[in-house]
Amino acid sequence: MATMNQHHLKFVPLQRTIGSWNLFSGALLLLLPWFGGLVLGEISDNFSQCLNFFYNETPPSGIPAAGYQPICQRYKNQYHFASLYHRQHRAPLYSAYILSPADGKRPNNTWKYEPQLAFSRASPEMKSFYGDAPVDQNVIESQAVLEDYKNSGYTKGHLNPSMHQKTMADREATFTLTNIVPQQAGSNSGPWSGLEREVLGKFKAYCNGSMYVITGALPYITERWINNRVSAPEYMWSAYCCPSYSSNLPTSMKKFFPTYAAVGRNDRNSSQEIVPVNVKARASVRGYDVRRMSLETLEDILAQRLGMPISLFHGQCQ
Repeated sequence: MATMNQHHLKFVPLQRTIGSWNLFSGALLLLLPWFGGLVLGEISDNFSQCLNFFYNETPPSGIPAAGYQPICQRYKNQYHFASLYHRQHRAPLYSAYILSPADGKRPNNTWKYEPQLAFSRASPEMKSFYGDAPVDQNVIESQAVLEDYKNSGYTKGHLNPSMHQKTMADREATFTLTNIVPQQAGSNSGPWSGLEREVLGKFKAYCNGSMYVITGALPYITERWINNRVSAPEYMWSAYCCPSYSSNLPTSMKKFFPTYAAVGRNDRNSSQEIVPVNVKARASVRGYDVRRMSLETLEDILAQRLGMPISLFHGQCQ
């Protein structure tokens, strides 16, 4: 893991976007590979401190710079994963991590926030919300807070799930609201949870090296908000890259390597153009279906809905 320098560069907030996430024509693209000098702290203009969480140390390309904030998620003096945070929507577009099966249980951990989103010279470590203690107004304005989720009808949906992280510190680090999107309970504890277990099983059975995972949110065309502050996604999406895998894959598994992807419904009333509904599913999860697909199909969906020519893994993980 990278270590911190003794000095901090001043963070200059990125320009905010206006309107839907798909209104980005003419925006400057973050074309990769990334370059520039060493950036200090969690908050930076790129992911230079935590490139190891991306395949070939290359973050997704084709995403506009305006409005997005790269975060190297730092906890207990280590980087644990990376997130691309949308400041206006107070939610991440995606989190990127290296899958590593948990060596223990899901932690009963306090929720955290990112100090440097509020104060450029704040600690580079994520900080915990403490009980009913008042939250600084600068924190409230810069990012989601626990109050946003109260009585919202949504659960706190991990993009980087805690049980995809090995150590207790790794798992605790996922409990930051900069890794969270509003997710319906029927999705969070239903089909989407099943997908997370499925990906973990494929890693254990067939992946011989690192599995790089990027999981994100797909907003509504006409945005929906909780508490008039946090953008709620219409769909969840995820993709993995396993460049080194078993040479004796069963025929039924060959389509899952080196890459595979999925999109899950976060609204049971959405149209079925992207993800069809299984009408035979039990009532509690009906309408929260997950559609498995190729990486290319997912990238096409993201490009159409977000208006971005996104490439998630360098060289398509080849």
